[in-house]
Amino acid sequence: MNALERASTFGDLLDEEVVVLTVIPDDEEYARDRGWITQGEPFEPETIAAGMQTRAKEVAPEATVRSERVSSDEPTATSTTNVVREIRRVAGDLEASVVFIGSENAGSVIAPQSSVGSPVANDQRYDVYVVREPGDEDDSDDRSDLDSTQDGF
Repeated sequence: MNALERASTFGDLLDEEVVVLTVIPDDEEYARDRGWITQGEPFEPETIAAGMQTRAKEVAPEATVRSERVSSDEPTATSTTNVVREIRRVAGDLEASVVFIGSENAGSVIAPQSSVGSPVANDQRYDVYVVREPGDEDDSDDRSDLDSTQDGF
């Protein structure tokens, strides 16, 4: 939801419409890997979409919320590929100026096999901001190098 918060702030500052897009592939494992459903919970795309809409409206009440379903009708396409295609299609249709993407791994890798960040960013029609989701790890050690560059502070 950090990406939505940033997008909402961006939209407010520039008086731009914010459209929240959730792309749900027909892939139960994809949904579980992203925490949309838990082990043993049934894969119900309509329920996932409704939950995403509720969460989005809590963060950005003025945003337009869309949910798109994609199927795996190509034997060589992965669920991630299908999600990327749909994000790019919708962004193009909306003539989006900016796309914000939330990422759990933006600090380490933006281009793993299951990430939509890099392939969406390859589209030159819009700017892309990849927003880190807060991790469970304490990152105070990561700041030590920055702190050492400040003399007397």
